[in-house]
Amino acid sequence: MSILPQSGVRNRLLRALPPEDFAALQPALRSQDMALRHVLIPSHTTIETVFFPEAGFVSITNDEPSGRVEIGLIGREGLVGAAPILLDDDRSPHTHFVQMAGHMLSIDVAVLRSEVERRPTLRRVLHRFIQAQFVQTAQTAFANARGNTATRLARWLLMCHDRIDGNQITVTQDFMSFMLGVERPGVTAALRTLETDGFVRKRRGSVEVLDREGLLDCAGDGYGVAEAEYVRLIEGRLEPQA
Repeated sequence: MSILPQSGVRNRLLRALPPEDFAALQPALRSQDMALRHVLIPSHTTIETVFFPEAGFVSITNDEPSGRVEIGLIGREGLVGAAPILLDDDRSPHTHFVQMAGHMLSIDVAVLRSEVERRPTLRRVLHRFIQAQFVQTAQTAFANARGNTATRLARWLLMCHDRIDGNQITVTQDFMSFMLGVERPGVTAALRTLETDGFVRKRRGSVEVLDREGLLDCAGDGYGVAEAEYVRLIEGRLEPQA
């Protein structure tokens, strides 16, 4: 399958690249489906391929005998596997798996590294994305430390909502409890609060966002900083290189 021109690509990071940098990557990009729960990058294994989601999104999780907790979320704004392979490593201690099925463009690590070495602007854009991810992780820590389950759930639903078309987020309550590191009854109670307030509607295997502004109020300071940093770093004007 041929890759769309840059104007037709849905991944925001690829669209933010200078045309000449996108053109250098384009022949190596492979179009493929993202299957639900598919592990794209297992923990502690050599990363040979990285992924630009176009639809759906990927969870980065810390998996321990005591349980699984989500520490990052990447959708059409980013690149899955960016930090290790662009910071001179070849693996991650974290699992990267498809949380919501969709579509992605993949590229071999060797090809991407070669182009990054040759193209300073490409390198700067991708490094800025890594910084945006660091901010997201820091905001997750802040939200976990300062927020209750309802505010954390509101933030998480907003992050998922950012990465889909429409308002229907395909997710079960069991899965939300895994991602937030909260027991199922706590998630059920928090979701009931958000539904009572008219922010969401629970459906079997999904949550429908009814009032995004209400979720924003509930999430408070936990949401917004990372999202604003992404826009500033990636979609703002890159300063001329000295």
